[in-house]
Amino acid sequence: MNPKSTVRAATLAAASLVVAGALLAGCGEPTATPMDDEYAGNSGETAESQAQESNGSSDSDADSSDADGADSSSDAEKQDTGVYADGTYSVNGQYGPIGEDTIDVHVTITDGTIDNVEIVGHPFTTISQNHQDAFAEAINGVVDGKPLKDLEVDTVAGASWTTDAFNEALKVVRQEASVSQ
Repeated sequence: MNPKSTVRAATLAAASLVVAGALLAGCGEPTATPMDDEYAGNSGETAESQAQESNGSSDSDADSSDADGADSSSDAEKQDTGVYADGTYSVNGQYGPIGEDTIDVHVTITDGTIDNVEIVGHPFTTISQNHQDAFAEAINGVVDGKPLKDLEVDTVAGASWTTDAFNEALKVVRQEASVSQ
């Protein structure tokens, strides 16, 4: 290979990396969504709340529903008030370079503190599986007994992306669990 060809190949390789970086720049940001809509596989609801819903809605439920029964309040309207209702809240966190990995985060809150966290992983690769398993095993030792308000954890068990998705899920849990003061 002559020197001119080597320079051209190196230039093309560098340009390819720049283009790939630009294409992936917005990818990989963790996201989280509540698991309480009709499309979610597990709403996280208790059997009691599901039974109550199937027996018909109360007058207060009718006030907050559209004609088709859908809740008219949007997630964008929910605010973190810093005061949280007791219960178990389920959120799906998505992460990875192209959002290929997900975790289901189930957080039980009592008196504003975290009682328990259950993580159900949905990995795309064996490496992701190992990180999710290590994270799920370690997270309760990090967050149990801690106040939910403003809680954000540093990397747990070496699983930085899983931790990022968990922190995004905590933001959604705070919104979902918030009650008016």
